[in-house]
Amino acid sequence: MKIRVLLGAALKGCATAIIVCAIVPATAFPQALTSLASLRVGYNTRKNTVKPQGELKAQIDALDQQIADATRLGRTGELRRLFAKGNVLLAGRQWTDEIDYANSLVVRTDRVVADSSKPYPVRLEQIYSPSIAFERTLTAHVLLRARPAPPVPGSSTPPQAGDVVKDLGTFDGVARDLRESPFPFELDVHDVADGGYQLSVEVSNDSAPLGASTLNIALRRGLDDLAARLEADGRNAPEALRAEILFPVDRMRNVNRGRLELRTFDPQKDFASADAVAAAVKAKQDPFATRTGDFKRHYLLDAAREMLPYRMYVPTTYNASRSFPLIVALHGLGGTEDSFFEGGLYGGVLPKLAEQHGYIVAAPLGYRVDGSYGWGLGNPPADPVTRRVQDFSEQDVMQVLQHVRQQYKIDGNRIYLMGHSMGAIGTWKIAPKYPDVWAAIAPISGSGAPATLDRIRTVPEIVVHGDNDPTVPVNGSRTMVAKLKELGVDYKYIEVPGGLHSDVVAPNVGAILDFFDAHRKTSRVSQ
Repeated sequence: MKIRVLLGAALKGCATAIIVCAIVPATAFPQALTSLASLRVGYNTRKNTVKPQGELKAQIDALDQQIADATRLGRTGELRRLFAKGNVLLAGRQWTDEIDYANSLVVRTDRVVADSSKPYPVRLEQIYSPSIAFERTLTAHVLLRARPAPPVPGSSTPPQAGDVVKDLGTFDGVARDLRESPFPFELDVHDVADGGYQLSVEVSNDSAPLGASTLNIALRRGLDDLAARLEADGRNAPEALRAEILFPVDRMRNVNRGRLELRTFDPQKDFASADAVAAAVKAKQDPFATRTGDFKRHYLLDAAREMLPYRMYVPTTYNASRSFPLIVALHGLGGTEDSFFEGGLYGGVLPKLAEQHGYIVAAPLGYRVDGSYGWGLGNPPADPVTRRVQDFSEQDVMQVLQHVRQQYKIDGNRIYLMGHSMGAIGTWKIAPKYPDVWAAIAPISGSGAPATLDRIRTVPEIVVHGDNDPTVPVNGSRTMVAKLKELGVDYKYIEVPGGLHSDVVAPNVGAILDFFDAHRKTSRVSQ
């Protein structure tokens, strides 16, 4: 893929406005659903990719008006139906009563992470009222399956269902209206091995399949006793290590309350890590004192009363005899603190290059996967829930920065900020709000407010965007780069011909670190 590089050059014909998707958190349920923000971005990306014409465009235009009305009225269940319908139409298929019914189904439980030694209660519900009519009650078949392999990034092929681990039974008498009368199950999972599974509930009418709903769950025998023991260990641990021990208990409860999706939590790894820290504390040791490489840390965000994770990479050359540069990396919408460290969209190249270049990397969650990293210098959201989430998201970033500076010898003249998509938008929010912190920044596939750039006119920037981005149009970066040129900012712009939204990240991380290598603050920063 060829790369067009504009270094300090003007961009002609750039637009003066960009549409930025609003980040609206989904309502919390015992089963945390994919956020409406992620659904909206996915639908808009699909629409920009397909570019519907003729009759399909008329259908989508009508659907968009319904989406606007449902958004204005706060009808979240209806929004989920409309986004599902739009994606089906854009895939070239008809929206049928059966598809409508299947998309209305949802499996919920008060214990997504559960102790398998106890009966497991779940419910079959609906998030909206489908249009299909039934003359009699329905039948549900419940299966416990291995989790399917994660989808290949960029692939439209749905993942294959996992192998059946246990048939949990067939149940008659399922109500036709599951909003009014959710159907309860009490399942026996006492003989299931510890691990992650997918619970599948298949609904049929006179043996004719209607649809299925799935729920990822995690089972562990003796979980409740383990949680109680870690809570006791945490109370007796030094304050600096307390969150490392208590995190999985706190995260489990928040997942079970529907505040977070299960994918933000790996019970097997997180409980094992907490157990190891508890054992080290009992042996009067600090397990992080000399640790290098890739690992997670945790801390208590006091304002949110929640323990949050952040992922670290510390190069093997680190020692406290000299200061090291730091990169704070912000993931995109729907991502987590793991996004820049593992394969998938970003290719896992950042830790490898950080080792080669000698950088410490810290990647916060940003409080929630759709936290948006605050509102920068703009006006706070009117909705109090959205305002709270965005406030905590920004706080998380700055708290992680503070913790890392306390734990490691960081060069205050070489602290860098980078991010992709929502993380790029967040980079252009946070940098102007805290202009004295950053030696340089790197927004990838983002957009921002050009008026805020005057506050960081002394902060060099490397900007990356694909000119075929269907999610955040390239004019988002072009407009910012035009302002950078006007202000005389030291910048480098990499626009990738044919580049999409995420495929431009991994190939350009090396150029970003090269840019960071060449830029440091010349004035002394306050510690």
